[in-house]
Amino acid sequence: MDLSMNPFSSGTRLRDMIRAIRASKTAAEERAVVRRECAAIRAAISENDQDYRHRNMAKLMFIHMLGYPTHFGQMECLKLIAAAGFPEKRIGYLGLTLLLDERQEVLMLVTNSLKQDLNHSNQFIVGLALCALGNICSAEMARDLAPEVERLLETRDPNTKKKAALCSIRIVRKVPDLAENFMGSAASLLKEKHHGVLLSAVQLCTELCKASIEALEYLRKRCVEGLVRILRDVSNSSYAPEYDIAGITDPFLHIQVLRLMRTLGQGDADCSEYVNDILAQVATKTESNKNAGNAILYECVETIMGIEATSGLRVLAINILGRFLSNRDNNIRYVALNMLMKAMSVDTQAVQRHRSTILECVKDADVSIRKRALELVYLLVNDTNVKPLTKELVDYLEVSDEDFKEDLTAKICLIVEKFSQDKLWYLDQMFKVLSLSGNFVKDDVWHALIVLISNASELQGYSVRSLYKALQACGAQESLVRVSVWCIGEYGEMLVNNISMLDVEEPITVTESDAVDAVELALKRYSVDVTTRAMCLVALLKLSSRFPPTSERIQEIVVQNKGNTVLELQQRSIEFNSIIQRHQSIKSSLLERMPVLDEASYLVKRATSSQVTVSLNKSAPAATPGGSLKLPNGVAKPPPAPLADLLDLSSDDTPATTSAPTAAPNNFLHDLLGIDLTDSSSTGGAPSASTDILMDLLSIGSPPVQNGPPTTSTVISPGQVTKHASATPQVFDLLDGLAPSTPLPDEQTAYPPITAFQSATLKITFNFKKQPGKPQETTMHVSFTNLMSATLTDFMFQAAVPKFIQLRLDPASSSTLPASGKGSVTQSLSVTNNQHGQKPIAMRIRISYKVNGEDRLEQGQISNFPAGL
Repeated sequence: MDLSMNPFSSGTRLRDMIRAIRASKTAAEERAVVRRECAAIRAAISENDQDYRHRNMAKLMFIHMLGYPTHFGQMECLKLIAAAGFPEKRIGYLGLTLLLDERQEVLMLVTNSLKQDLNHSNQFIVGLALCALGNICSAEMARDLAPEVERLLETRDPNTKKKAALCSIRIVRKVPDLAENFMGSAASLLKEKHHGVLLSAVQLCTELCKASIEALEYLRKRCVEGLVRILRDVSNSSYAPEYDIAGITDPFLHIQVLRLMRTLGQGDADCSEYVNDILAQVATKTESNKNAGNAILYECVETIMGIEATSGLRVLAINILGRFLSNRDNNIRYVALNMLMKAMSVDTQAVQRHRSTILECVKDADVSIRKRALELVYLLVNDTNVKPLTKELVDYLEVSDEDFKEDLTAKICLIVEKFSQDKLWYLDQMFKVLSLSGNFVKDDVWHALIVLISNASELQGYSVRSLYKALQACGAQESLVRVSVWCIGEYGEMLVNNISMLDVEEPITVTESDAVDAVELALKRYSVDVTTRAMCLVALLKLSSRFPPTSERIQEIVVQNKGNTVLELQQRSIEFNSIIQRHQSIKSSLLERMPVLDEASYLVKRATSSQVTVSLNKSAPAATPGGSLKLPNGVAKPPPAPLADLLDLSSDDTPATTSAPTAAPNNFLHDLLGIDLTDSSSTGGAPSASTDILMDLLSIGSPPVQNGPPTTSTVISPGQVTKHASATPQVFDLLDGLAPSTPLPDEQTAYPPITAFQSATLKITFNFKKQPGKPQETTMHVSFTNLMSATLTDFMFQAAVPKFIQLRLDPASSSTLPASGKGSVTQSLSVTNNQHGQKPIAMRIRISYKVNGEDRLEQGQISNFPAGL
């Protein structure tokens, strides 16, 4: 047959097939070409055509790379591998690597061929077998062929040694138990002079350390001296063109040796002491004007931070990172910032010396560097430097990009709230932030500010005057407007009469009309924002009582919203107009200042809402808010009393009252508001005091009616006690479905400890103790162990129990959990099971902590409590 007449015969050259595929103008044409070519290859396979087998395999590999199925040619790979010639074997092994993977059963058939080729006298054929085995080796193949690979590590040819070492890495990863077979050979390879062999040997040693503790200890004893010698020789070697990159000899070997040193020195003081000198030499002699040198320096810093280095060496490493921050390359600055964040847990003082440079990075043009530098600045803040650092950040807030203002504002607010010890300084900083970026301030931040102002009676006059001046200058900031109108409504007379002046203040002249003008302007400016307009209406109502001469004008402003399309504003306008016009006798008492808001309760509520809610049962009704607390370990605050949150515009936190309706005292408010105080629900509950109706009148938004049954679980933080009534048959148990517990054991029964929770990071163990004569009470001693190599900070443990259980969680012994199980944190729980003998104890837990400044959260359910608890 004339091949030129039939371009799709098995004898077609690979380049002709590629040319035909590339000439296709549509995908359909390409598929047709591939289909015809595959048909010709199948025909050649069925005819056992040996002359063009290697050519057909080359075509199949190209077709495979285009994404078409080529499974029908897998056996051809095995036939080519079994051939005697090098060209056939090369195509066969290449096809084996591309067309098969370790999951293919066909791969089992190639084991014998690989074994024969690994023992072949031709080093090139041995290299082919090693490359294929290193790419597709399965666990079974690793066990079968490990002796051959181990033997090849001791051959004379450096290329074979190098490939055998790389193949050994694959074998150790697949079967870690084989690591001990390669320990001696890997250590001996470190004595070689060939850089390729050294590089692969160092990588093999690193993999062995990860796979086996025995290998790690063995290599610590045998390899540290050799590694120091290699690093010294490479650092001090003269120019070698075959290894030179930008004037530095073999930076790849530098980096791999440094990584292995870090692995060996981690947690080992003797090994770390031995490598200290060579690390100092590399850190001081390596040039930093080339990228290769910077890569070596960075790896050197990571090694110094990872081992038990001396304090002087760590300072040297952090100084290198400080130089990186001045580099023009954004990538170098970014990795330096990342490394400095890790270094904060090692040597905070050394990082503090570079504070000014880090602050400059906050103003960088690159957004990634800005964000990372801001995270680092937040970690740098402490009680001594909080004021200058905050001043720098606030000053930059004025000129920062709009895209960055949200992150910057959030960090400044966190810093001010966390480190403020002076209320006046706190207020000043928050007023500046509200003036500069009030549109980016989150609701919980300005809510907290109002709560603080409510509690700081000596600073209320200063606050309202400062906010009034800020409102006149920066009226476009939404959060500033909200806080300002609230303060003007509450403390308007202090603004007008300059009451409670501080020494740092200068008197200002503000008339009653000016105060009303400020609120009216805010009401008109924020015509779309329902929250701000509702707050303005409440402020105007209160000013009508504070400033009686302005009552008529305020009434005119309020009446303008009677026809508002937003029902909330329309209802307020009508109700407030009624109060101003027809109920002068009760207006003054109705519009008194808000009672001081319970700061502790609000902080607890805020902390709770900011955490991820632990859902104990997806099918359960919505949990009643207010039962979940989150406080730092060891801090105990009283549980919150029911509090009407006048700031929460979509509040669903107001507790539902279930007492019977009262009589006469509320009738005039009933007539005024035109509302029915009788609950139409099946419980027959209604508000029981006039204060509840006042809450409904003044609150911005109404709490939703709770149609479902009450929740039965509570999340507990240290220092709190749950107090639940005994469960009734109607109470829905979020942890229901648990079988009744076994009969009561004898009071002196010993309960075995349990491992209640274990992850890759953390292990939690429970021990139990009961008091004689009190079978329903159990004291649990909890022990937390850190399984990571990094220290856990800000550690906090929380627990949730069903409603028939009372739980007290005592403060933890520490909020810092040492690394690698070198210590533990303990905490005690007191549990009272009110249905002891009927229902077993069940518990959900949540653990939060930080690793290198990064927040982590873990949670789980404990269902393996001993029977009888």
